[in-house]
Amino acid sequence: VPMVAPGNVQVHVINSTLAKVHWDPVPLKTVRGHLQGYKVYYWKVQSLSRRSRRHVEKKILTFRGNKTFGMLPGLEPYSTYKLNVRVANGKGEGPASPDKVFRTPEGVPSSPSFLKITNPTLDSLTLEWGSPTHPNGVLTSYILKFQPINNTHELGPLVEIRIPANESSLILKNLNYSTRYKFYFNAQTSVGSGNQITEEAVTIMDE
Repeated sequence: VPMVAPGNVQVHVINSTLAKVHWDPVPLKTVRGHLQGYKVYYWKVQSLSRRSRRHVEKKILTFRGNKTFGMLPGLEPYSTYKLNVRVANGKGEGPASPDKVFRTPEGVPSSPSFLKITNPTLDSLTLEWGSPTHPNGVLTSYILKFQPINNTHELGPLVEIRIPANESSLILKNLNYSTRYKFYFNAQTSVGSGNQITEEAVTIMDE
């Protein structure tokens, strides 16, 4: 098997899900056989937005031939990773380079896990929601937009409300009675807005 590990391993984080790794090629005589390529082993150490899973799954990407760099796609935002690089010949792999630690920046969150609308009265509705399964960063706020829908399915004026990130319910007041409303709801990190979920609900006709 090869004798030495690739040296001078560098990681350049491109965005919240993509990184580029560089290394110096090993001297060909230390390969001790036919150079097949370089293998990058990488794994997530922890998510910075919640407690990490115990099971650490190592992923391996193989870059054929005498390449000195490779891309690592599909990373999770706002997480700490480790990686090392090894050279491979037809017999097996050489020793691993020292582990390199890198962090991915925040991304936009997934959609809120649910939106429930309850307790209709003449002029109010209660909204309850769950935080995103993948916050991908620090949640800064929720954005609620809503508008009335009339009998001919035309949409009325859109109202937008920003809600603090630590809230999980809201009572909407001063609505019109016996009116259907459409709601659009999403979460935000400092990077931007995640996907929205939509719901509809109707205020009651009379007490």
